Amino acid sequence: MMTPKLSRLAAALAATLAVNAQAQDAAAVAAPAMTQAEVEIGKKIYFERCAGCHGVLRKGATGKNLEPHWSRKVADGSTQEGGTLKLGTSRLEKIIALGTEGGMVNYDDILTKDEINIMARYIQRTPDVPPEFGLKDMQASWKLLVPVDQRPKKQMSKVNLKNVFAITLRDTGKLALVDGDTKNIWQVLDTGYAVHISRLSASGRYVYTVGRDGLVTLIDLWYETPTTVATVKLGADARSVDTSKFKGYEDKYLIGGTYWPPQYSIMDGETLKPIKIVSTRGNTVDGEYHPEPRVASIVSSMIKPEWVVNVKETGQIMLVDYSDIKNLKTTTIESAKFLHDGGWDASKRYFLVAANASHKIAAVDTKTGKLAALVDTKKIPHPGRGANFMHPQFGPVWATGHLGDAVITLISTPSEDPKNAKFKQHNWKVVQELKTNGAGNLFVKTHPKSSNLWADMPMNPERENAESVYVYDLKDLNKAPVKIDVAKDSGLPQTKALRRATHPEYNQAGDEVWISLWGGKTDQSAIVVYDDKTLKLKKVITDPRIVTPTGKFNVYNTQHDIY
Repeated sequence: MMTPKLSRLAAALAATLAVNAQAQDAAAVAAPAMTQAEVEIGKKIYFERCAGCHGVLRKGATGKNLEPHWSRKVADGSTQEGGTLKLGTSRLEKIIALGTEGGMVNYDDILTKDEINIMARYIQRTPDVPPEFGLKDMQASWKLLVPVDQRPKKQMSKVNLKNVFAITLRDTGKLALVDGDTKNIWQVLDTGYAVHISRLSASGRYVYTVGRDGLVTLIDLWYETPTTVATVKLGADARSVDTSKFKGYEDKYLIGGTYWPPQYSIMDGETLKPIKIVSTRGNTVDGEYHPEPRVASIVSSMIKPEWVVNVKETGQIMLVDYSDIKNLKTTTIESAKFLHDGGWDASKRYFLVAANASHKIAAVDTKTGKLAALVDTKKIPHPGRGANFMHPQFGPVWATGHLGDAVITLISTPSEDPKNAKFKQHNWKVVQELKTNGAGNLFVKTHPKSSNLWADMPMNPERENAESVYVYDLKDLNKAPVKIDVAKDSGLPQTKALRRATHPEYNQAGDEVWISLWGGKTDQSAIVVYDDKTLKLKKVITDPRIVTPTGKFNVYNTQHDIY
């Protein structure tokens, strides 16, 4: 028999559950009606197009919160309320179709009117929660297609592996490997959907890809034609992988981070055999619990047996020591929300990562294991890996573009070279902002042998910007950048849908820049190659197999973190 105290607790719990149930019922009634077929369409589109920025649970990060209803305390102590139900179907349709100034692209040339209407209604419903994914699930998904002892003992082809490009064919779930010397497509392989990055093993032999569906593929470049030798699933949604690069651990381990479930996984580097899963759920830098702290960028240190793991929603940067996997040691560094992409400075000691929503760049000193700086920037920095070069006035700098503002930010970085001691006073300060034609930049790129800085603008709503790239002269940064119309240079016929010029990537020699011209799934796309010195067109690589190309990763530059 219950005591009076337990009875009161039970009654209170029942009342709370009843209120929650009523709130859920009210939300369900308020949400526009959808057929089950429409729900499935909405679920698929949301996963493929929206979850990366807005989160599986729709709580927002780089993108806005898309829950049906939300409330939060603001600076004056009052409560601010909002949600997709409050916006309504008509307004949501306009936002989805036309995009926003905050960096969201227009979807009127990607989705049909019916699909836009479905999405406007779908995001007014309570978010679907995918199942968890544990070590047993991971082990069940693991496929060792070719054991290590059955693989080639030496390179079987005559291809210059150092100048191969791994090119994501986003909407086909494939990866194109292109010979950078001949510009010929060497092989097209099946991968996970919408590969986010390709990473190279420390030896340069293996290419690792991770798709947004959580599938990791291990590709061996030593075959006559590249061959997938293992695959494994990390979860339902993923963005990042990297290998162990420290001396004595080359190719030994692979780490992969997932958006759902929020965790990272450690695998054998040569077979992808699952070893360990670590959850990233926990409190944010503000002290609030978050149920979906997604793993964003991961990089591998060359000065320690350590990975830098950036946890988006919590704003925590984890330094994971892989020297003893059984007794894993992790240093957790508080920075700012929401962590996204980033890259090394020129010395490879400091890792700089964008905290999108805070409009900051966080810099970690991996030698001391401490936060080196939090640098305020313009809205929504998005560096990719960033770009390192010697500024004529301020010495070593690292550059990031912005999704939400029309500038490229240059940040002074430390140097241990005595010749650069005079620049120390500028360290971790924004020393210059290069003007751009608008917001919507995703990637900036240069090379140690180049005197140019290339910047794309694929998320800008204007065709003339989205289909072009801009090139800055590093010897005179006061000059206006040179605009290159990549879509026009490709020779492909203009379509209603934009072909977005994105992700400049240098070849191994640093004298060519490859640009993805990213068209729709039914439109012909291309890779457009320029001479870095003259900025003249060198080659257009187009083929029926080149569908929706996005990220490109040169083997040598990716292996050695050259950008």
